[in-house]
Amino acid sequence: MTLKNLKINTEAVIVAVGGEGRLRNRLLDMGLIPDTKIVKVKVAPTGDPMQISVRGYELTLRGEDADFIEVREAEK
Repeated sequence: MTLKNLKINTEAVIVAVGGEGRLRNRLLDMGLIPDTKIVKVKVAPTGDPMQISVRGYELTLRGEDADFIEVREAEK
């Protein structure tokens, strides 16, 4: 599943980061690397952008960028 499809307040682990070139590098530079735990905190009323918690900080992403991040729900 992608980050865009993850339910709010669900903890997940990044499996893969897609995209090409600058977009992929930007996502990786923001700390969105495989095996990193994240939580989808909230989504704007219009559905875009979304806020996630990653590595101790809050990050806002556009939905189209979140589609490039493959995640799986974290084991409890």
